[in-house]
Amino acid sequence: MLPRKQTTETFRGYGSSRIGDAAAWQSRTPGYAIARPGIAMRARPAQTADMHLSRADLADLYYFLAIARHRNFRLAGLELGVTASALSHGLKGLESRLGVRLFDRDRRSVALTAAGEELQKDITSPFEDIGEAVARLNRFRDAPTGRIRLSASSDAALLLLTPVLPIFIERHPRLMLDLSVDDHPIDPDDGFDASIRLGGTVPPDMVAERLSRDLPLRVAGAPAYFERFGEPGHPSDLQHHRCLLLRGPDAARWEFHRDGERMTIMAPGSLTLDDTRSMTNLMLAGSGLIYAPEPLVRHLVDEGRARYVLEDWSSSARGFHMLHPGRRPLPIGLTLLVDLIRETCPLGT
Repeated sequence: MLPRKQTTETFRGYGSSRIGDAAAWQSRTPGYAIARPGIAMRARPAQTADMHLSRADLADLYYFLAIARHRNFRLAGLELGVTASALSHGLKGLESRLGVRLFDRDRRSVALTAAGEELQKDITSPFEDIGEAVARLNRFRDAPTGRIRLSASSDAALLLLTPVLPIFIERHPRLMLDLSVDDHPIDPDDGFDASIRLGGTVPPDMVAERLSRDLPLRVAGAPAYFERFGEPGHPSDLQHHRCLLLRGPDAARWEFHRDGERMTIMAPGSLTLDDTRSMTNLMLAGSGLIYAPEPLVRHLVDEGRARYVLEDWSSSARGFHMLHPGRRPLPIGLTLLVDLIRETCPLGT
């Protein structure tokens, strides 16, 4: 591709004495030739077949970045709203035009080649810059537009987002929110603009914005469970109870504080689950005790369907935070969502 500044100077001289400058530039630039005066002036390959980017090339490079992030054609297709076969076709065309293989792929895995790794490194920032530049245009519109991709834990979706999303979509009808609810660990390369999780360790290259106060953690169970197994009077008694665990690196680590005394119990988990709703339903069925944010079970206790135990012991989790890549600012849609959460304070101040 012609260097932008030199190309502009050459074309500005079309039909004038600047044609000599163009010829001089061509003589110093192997691989290009300049048309003669009187003929529509353009740069054309003289000896090598350098790639000139077209609209299709840009689209396929965008597809390439999505595949590189996910290492999976189906997941990349879900992100972009196209089929896996369309991605595969686009990638094959891109590799053919570039003359290099970008992925080693078989039925089970997709891995970047050395050339693919270098291309990903070189073009990720420019594509992000373009996305940010387009997003910044929102401030010139009467109403912000665009699509935002957000991942949230089941607790965050229920306690933080459910109360505010009806207001959000009413205020910003032209914004499209793609929300994925799951309790899996955060992957900075999963393709989401941001993730909402209870505070804790912040992955490298990401920043955290607090969205709620710290949340008290409570041990709760159903009356049917206590009729069968009794109530623990001390955290150490949990070793003799059935505990329901939410999958995660610290799922079995239950911490307690009282009058300066601190205890950490490794709760014996008869069941480990992927989502809070299933865990709460099993608790209500009398299958075990849960250790969960108090707002999650408060209404169940108020209704008499569950009961707190170990109430003289306290514990808390850092509040919900929005995690996003530190190398770029939040999209305008997520900025508006953060502002609304802080305005309404669904979990209190």
